[in-house]
Amino acid sequence: MNILITGVTSGLGRALFSYYADGGYRVAGCGRSVEKLATLPKEEGLTVRAVDVADSSAVHEWAEELSKVWGCPDLIINNAALINQPVPMWEVEEEEFSALIDVNIKGVFHVIKAFLPGMIAQNRGVIANLSSGWGRSTSPKVAPYCASKWAIEGLTAALAQELPAGLAAVAVNPGIINTPMLQSCFGKGAQSHPTPDQWIQKAGPFFLGLRENDNGKALSV
Repeated sequence: MNILITGVTSGLGRALFSYYADGGYRVAGCGRSVEKLATLPKEEGLTVRAVDVADSSAVHEWAEELSKVWGCPDLIINNAALINQPVPMWEVEEEEFSALIDVNIKGVFHVIKAFLPGMIAQNRGVIANLSSGWGRSTSPKVAPYCASKWAIEGLTAALAQELPAGLAAVAVNPGIINTPMLQSCFGKGAQSHPTPDQWIQKAGPFFLGLRENDNGKALSV
């Protein structure tokens, strides 16, 4: 089984990559930090590359490279995301808002556009787009992040209606996990939530269990 994960340099993405690598799966991951990518496992069937999912050309080059040396994904986990500094929306810098939208929404689009045709050709595959509790509710001071995750919910639901038989698109709320992203919002309060290493014990099998009949569902780990 080939598993492709975006944003593997820290947090949930890193936990996912390591879990599936340890389980003997063929895993491809991307992230923006070359230094952090260098610390990930390097074994047969594992591949990592420095790719900014906001860069459409870079994502398509990655897809072409993987098709030659690794194959087509059976499972895509679109995990890469940014969160804004917690301030009222009118205080969010335009550059920060644009960067967040480029990664959280356009990045998911770029990955789907680059890899989905191959999945359709093989008549199987699952795309799991990570949403958030803030993709189904709202909170002050994270309006840009909420907007991006609500968009992921809608994008995924519409994509599910377009997919041919054998494939599935699912929006997944991973839960509240003590990651650097959560710490930026919750501060020390993040410590009361599970760590990525604790989360992965449920999340790892959860993603592996997604099937065609989950198409269009909004699920939570």
